[in-house]
Amino acid sequence: MTQNSRGPELEDRLSTYYRFQSKIYDATRWSFLFGRRTLLRELPFARIETFKILEVGCGTGANLCRLADRYKNASIHGIDLSRDMLTIARKKTAKHESRVQLFRGHYGQVPLEYPYDLIIFSYCLTMVNPGWEGLIDVAMSDLKGGGILGVVDFHNTPVATFERHMAGHHVRMDGHLSPYLQEVIPQGRSTILPAYGGVWNYFQFVGKKPG
Repeated sequence: MTQNSRGPELEDRLSTYYRFQSKIYDATRWSFLFGRRTLLRELPFARIETFKILEVGCGTGANLCRLADRYKNASIHGIDLSRDMLTIARKKTAKHESRVQLFRGHYGQVPLEYPYDLIIFSYCLTMVNPGWEGLIDVAMSDLKGGGILGVVDFHNTPVATFERHMAGHHVRMDGHLSPYLQEVIPQGRSTILPAYGGVWNYFQFVGKKPG
């Protein structure tokens, strides 16, 4: 079943979840959302380059601000389902408002200014169940030929209690994303890294769309 076919249910579930989480997100997520800054450093773009970026599931806008600071000539878009998260993101990105534009809704259903040179998913895809494959497929369609897909997310965990805990936060942790991304872009680079001595693993993926 695709993400779009479960749109209202997904929106209700995540919007309800982030109504409270948005208030504590930035104060707490630094302790386990690893690899976000590293992913940005691995992107193959010059700092002075003029290009177009989309972050899917942009949340409170932390990555959008980092991207705007790093790439002074980039046009940057962010999309998210949560009104509460986007309210915070608008405040954070206000100083970059000439280059950062925010959209609310389901990726693949909201009209955007594609094609993009870079599309990023940061700790977003593991929360979309079912439908994560559809989001990746839409991103591949929205990328220019030669465009870059960047992903950082949870991978898996050997600790069953932690897996159940994360499932309670709508996060799937069974290593399903990295193999699919490698199928979509076989020449992409996927790196799996341990967190807290291997309590769980996260991964980073950077791949170039052929063309």
